[in-house]
Amino acid sequence: MPDDSQDSQESQELISGGHLVAKALKAEGVEVIYTLCGGHIIDIYDGCVDEGIDVVDVRHEQVAAHAADGYARLTGKPGCAVVTAGPGTTDAVTGVANAFRAESPMLLIGGQGAHTQHKMGSLQDLPHVDMMGPITKFASTVPDTARAADMVSMAFRECYHGAPGPSFLEIPRDVLDAKVPVEKARVPKAGNYRASTRQPGDPDSVQKLADLLVQAERPAILLGSQTWTCRATDAATDLVRTLNVPAYMNGAGRGTLPPGDPHHFQLSRRYAFSNADLIIIVGTPFDFRMGYGKRLSPDATVVQIDLDYRTVGKNRDIDLGIVGSADLVLSAVTQAASGRINGGAEKRKAWIEELRSAEQTALEKRLPQLRSDASPIHPYRLVSEINDFLTEDSLYIGDGGDIVTFSGQVVQPKAPGNWMDPGPLGTLGVGVPFVLAAKQARPDKEVVALFGDGAFSLTGWDFETLVRYDLPFVGIVGNNSSMNQIRYGQKAKYGEARERVGNTLGDVPYDQFARMLGGHGEEVREPSEIRPALERARASGKPSLVNVWIDPDAYAPGTMNQTMYK
Repeated sequence: MPDDSQDSQESQELISGGHLVAKALKAEGVEVIYTLCGGHIIDIYDGCVDEGIDVVDVRHEQVAAHAADGYARLTGKPGCAVVTAGPGTTDAVTGVANAFRAESPMLLIGGQGAHTQHKMGSLQDLPHVDMMGPITKFASTVPDTARAADMVSMAFRECYHGAPGPSFLEIPRDVLDAKVPVEKARVPKAGNYRASTRQPGDPDSVQKLADLLVQAERPAILLGSQTWTCRATDAATDLVRTLNVPAYMNGAGRGTLPPGDPHHFQLSRRYAFSNADLIIIVGTPFDFRMGYGKRLSPDATVVQIDLDYRTVGKNRDIDLGIVGSADLVLSAVTQAASGRINGGAEKRKAWIEELRSAEQTALEKRLPQLRSDASPIHPYRLVSEINDFLTEDSLYIGDGGDIVTFSGQVVQPKAPGNWMDPGPLGTLGVGVPFVLAAKQARPDKEVVALFGDGAFSLTGWDFETLVRYDLPFVGIVGNNSSMNQIRYGQKAKYGEARERVGNTLGDVPYDQFARMLGGHGEEVREPSEIRPALERARASGKPSLVNVWIDPDAYAPGTMNQTMYK
């Protein structure tokens, strides 16, 4: 007799683990995966092709992870990188760690040997989950093919729990390749499986902050990266203008206010934080960038707003902490304080004028270097030229140590979302992968990237990927043939005789490198040549590198003031 159950089983629609992964990525809104191929993961590619998800192949897994991080920062959607087992996954560790410290929601999917070969010494077998645990919000193995899509959605939920961050999934090869009946697999529907992560903050604390703002005579606010993460630009702008509060910006928060805005300040931050009576810190931890909180006046009332409860009050006592999404918190504070500061309006006005004077003094002190005609070129002159070159639509990416420290004091993006840097991990090599992500996420934007020569060399071979995908950008290499941020510290600690140990690079003509790979390249040795070279790079319509030879004996103030050298 015929076996009806067998016929029924054979008539069922079957789906592979890789196709389930792709369906879950599609449901999450993932439009592109960054990858370097490997036999453990190719069924995911097959699924992505069916789901209309772009597969972008790079030359190093670190680039794939950085690109996924960059894509998430720019779009607000999760980024995704897919790498093979063993060295494929370990190559991506740096990119995941960078996303972890930068609070960037990305998923890394790594291959793994088959379950049937567990602990037998299969090809590229390593304990990936154990390695990824400390640098992710979630790390797990997919145990069964039917759970593949469900585990992807679980990983993405964890990416958005509290402050965003990365997750990791490893998928054994037999789990990925096996097929199961479609009805046995849970495939999440787009937008239907996650709750909103936007939290408004405690109402009593919001009211207390509003009262503090009403009473303050010398307030200041620092708008950090979570201002952009939470898409709080409008709320932040409304607060500082309505309540007449001077604003400073760091990280991805740069560009919240445009240059020239009466509430936009940059060079007087130390003065403000030493003299303010109320300091509001939005979305920035008290880490090394903030002197672990010691750079804030001990006499000021300090308020910290953050997505992560664990960050609030860490390293420094605060007077008020609010856990919540910056857009909702700032909007509520503005509403609660609006119309109540008339009595202190004149004192607030005098405070802003005092800060503007300090700002102008700092600028005038620096002007000779910003306009220097010296050769080799002073780094301040280079970053000043770059700042003048940027348009309203220019997205600026900084990848380097000392040269990017220079740029942080001069370059001012003209719109929100137009600044990218590594973040607090200080990872070199993010530049090329961030360019890759930026040109795919925001193809309408001009991308301008400044590299240190040491930073570019770490991931620079993926310049070829930009050529291959026809993704034009204006790249500048500040070339001093040194890892100058480290060189300064060695000189300070060990003297001139040992300042060059382990930090000196070759005189690499990166303009020739760009041309070799099919891009546009130029060399610049004189300050007057910088702007014309940048204009030609812009007009070339190609990935470009303008190799600018800068003074190796000029150090950024931020480099000289680093806490690690104190």
